[in-house]
Parts: sequence; structure tokens; C-alpha cells
Amino acid sequence: MVVNFRRKIRLSHQLMNRLRHYSRISTPRPVGPDPVIRVVNNIAQLGSRKEGPKPRQLLSLPSFPSEPLPARCLTKCANEKKSARVTAISWVKYYFDGVRDSIIQSHFNKNLVQMEDPCTEDSSSITGKKSMRKIKHNDVMKAGARIYVPVSIAESRISKRFDPIPCGTLNPNADEIAYLQRLVMYKDSAIIVLNKPPKLPMKGNLPVHNSMDALAAAALTYDYEEGPQLVHRLDRETSGILLMGRTKESVSYLQQLFTNVNAAKTSCLAWNDACTATFMRYWALVIGCPTEKEGVIRVPLTKVLLDDGKTERIILAHPSGVEPSQEAVTEYRVLGPMINGCSWLELRPHTSRKHQLRVHCAQALGTPIVGDYKYGWLVHRKWKQTPQVNIEPLSGEPYKLRRPDGLDVQKGSVLSKVPLLHLYCREIVLPNIAKFLGVLEQRSTKHHPKHNEKPDVLRFVASMPSHMKISWNLMSSYLV
Repeated sequence: MVVNFRRKIRLSHQLMNRLRHYSRISTPRPVGPDPVIRVVNNIAQLGSRKEGPKPRQLLSLPSFPSEPLPARCLTKCANEKKSARVTAISWVKYYFDGVRDSIIQSHFNKNLVQMEDPCTEDSSSITGKKSMRKIKHNDVMKAGARIYVPVSIAESRISKRFDPIPCGTLNPNADEIAYLQRLVMYKDSAIIVLNKPPKLPMKGNLPVHNSMDALAAAALTYDYEEGPQLVHRLDRETSGILLMGRTKESVSYLQQLFTNVNAAKTSCLAWNDACTATFMRYWALVIGCPTEKEGVIRVPLTKVLLDDGKTERIILAHPSGVEPSQEAVTEYRVLGPMINGCSWLELRPHTSRKHQLRVHCAQALGTPIVGDYKYGWLVHRKWKQTPQVNIEPLSGEPYKLRRPDGLDVQKGSVLSKVPLLHLYCREIVLPNIAKFLGVLEQRSTKHHPKHNEKPDVLRFVASMPSHMKISWNLMSSYLV
């Protein structure tokens, strides 16, 4: 009897606990006619369906006129010399003259630009809906066609100017701005020249935040509405002279200059002479010494994909290979004898290819650059295990590595365990864009009187980064 009584009491307590637990649950919310099950925090609940994405706000451009546009937006047909056609991106650039070309191109790449054909207006008036289709940047415009673009393309010029610097702190930092401004070597109305430090990336793709283009756009605007743009690129580990254009016109001419010098030439003879004098000169410390003291490397480059399916490498193109290749020409000169297994080289690229100097040094000459573990990892391991001792050319005695007093070896020099890349852009010679810009735009051969005293060619020489200075002091006793 006592056992049955205790069992009844226990069952009553369990029933009361369950009632109390259920009493705390709120009444279910009313759901729509077509409910769905959602799981939130591992709890399944009934709810209504989510609303679809809101329609994107579109901006309508004027109908494309039947009259031809000004000559700057026309693209001549290859077969018909007299007729001309206008592409969709040319019409959008013509209408949004103040927006950067890269922003307009990105809208086309994301399939955000639509067109309403004139032939579908009659059918759309009957149904009440506009018949639009997504277009590409090279689609040809027809008279009466209307283009619709997102409102963001018109707001990009305003928002981009006042965006914070996308750096590690996510907010503009006065120290970062002052640091970047101290790197400026030269500035005029057309270009900005900087001495780039190592380990600073060029483009700001995620997860990179503190890139050179983003920092320069926010810190080097000065009295301009927009920041400068990159004209040529240096690797993340490479340091030295970096050239940036301040206006759309100067960026266009400089990019042509570094891509194809002959395409950049015009009817102005002084400009053509300045283009011919353009060159870039690098200095590098390599492991070993080339067989020939100077020469020209003419070996094309190609891109291959490694076994993991993600990593890309630049290699020398095989003469009988089927992979697409790019012409690459590099002129080199040995600056002195080999000291402790290394030698200094002067490199002058005639083409601008990705990793051109690093691949030519490592694979064509067989002397990888110190700190280039991507293309010279095996040579670095052997160089570290068996350091060489050379003979001094004057005394004939074994060379002893001298260490200056107070030298800090933990800065990526040859004395550190992991040296940084010993490659930097030392010198650059280019035309004075600020002087010739007015002549090139007006298609004339006369300068403005205030520009007559300015030089036709500009020359810049950058100092070595700190880690290369240490290596230079240690291994440059007998440079010639």
C-alpha cells in the first residue's frame, strides 16, 4: 500500500512539472495560408514564407539618338571605314563622364545593366510590362534603345570619396595617412611617385585590407576629388618606385606607355622621343652568378595550374608547347663578383609580365633572387646548408663576411634566418605627362608658354629598403 501511494505521489509531481513547463510556452503566432517549417536554435517552428528580394532601383538613360556621338565614343568598324558603331559601355561612359571606367565595367560584369529594345515598345504597351534583357559591354546600340542601370552607378562617385580606409583598424588612421604621404617622392598635376616598402600589397581583394590602391585613394587625394590610380604593379614583397596617375587621361597614356610604346606615340615629335627614352631599372641580389656578365633574356612565359587545382605558377614557355604564352624580354648586367655565393644584378625589363624578373632569374639564368621562395625554394635550401666562401680579387685570401658595428640583423637581410625578397625598382625614366597632356588632348605640337621651361623627361631614383641596405653594406665591397 505504501509503495503504491508513493508511486502515485511521484506521478502527480511529474504531471505538475509538465503542466508548469507547458504553461511557460507562448501561444503560437498566426501563420499564413502556406506555412513553412524553420529551425532556429535547434527548435522547429511554423512560420510564413519569406518575402522575395526587393526590386533593384534602376536609373533610365535617355534613348539612344540616331545622330552619331562625338568621336571620342565611337568605334570604327573593321570592314566599313565610313560607318561607325557605339557599344553599350561607350554610351554609359558618355553619359556618366565623371564615374570611373572600372566601376562601369564591374556593373556589366555582374549583369546589372539592362536594355529595352525599341521594337518591344508596342508589345509592352499592350501587356503593361517593360520587356528588358541583360546586355554585355560590347553590344551595339541601336537608335531608340534605352539602357537601365542601377542607381548605385551614379552614387559611386560620391560614396567612394568619403569611404573610410579599408585597413586593419577599419577606420581612417592619421598615422597611416601621414606614413603614406611620407613615401611620396614626387607629385604634380598628372602623376604621383612613391617609394613602396616591402610587404605592402597592391590590390585590396579579401582578406587583404590595407592595400596600396585603397590607402592611396583615401590618403593621396590632396586637392583632387578622387585618389590616384595604379599604372603598373609591383609584387607584394617587391619594393621601390611605384607610379600612379592622378587623372583619367594621365592613367590612360601611362598604361599605353608601359604596355606598348609604339601605340603611345603620336604626331608630336618631342613626345615620341620622350616615349623612346622610357625605361625601368631594378636591382636584385641573386644566389649564384650568371655565366655571362650581361645579356638579354628573350623567353616567353606561360601560366600553369598545380596539382591542387588552385595555385598558379609562371614558368618558361616551351617552344613546342600548346599553352598560351606571352613575350617577355629582360636585359641584365652583373654588378660585381660573387660574394658568399651571391651576386648583385641590374635588371631592365622591356615587357611588363607577371613575375617576369623572378622567373627569368630563377629559371632562365639559374640564379633565383634571395628571398624568392616561390621560384627558388630548392636553391635556398642548398644555399643555406652549404654557404660558399669566395676569394677576394685583390688579396687572394678567402673572403670573410664583415659585420658592421651596431648592425641589426633581424630585418630580412642575408644574415637573418628568413631573408626578405631582395628585389626593388631603383630607377624609372618617363615622359613629363603634365607637360605633354595639353598637347596630346588638343592634337597640336605647341606647348603652353608656362610649360616650355619644364623638362621633357623625368627621372627618379629610389633608395634601397632597409633589409637590402644591410645586405648591400655586407656584400658590396668589390662592386664595379
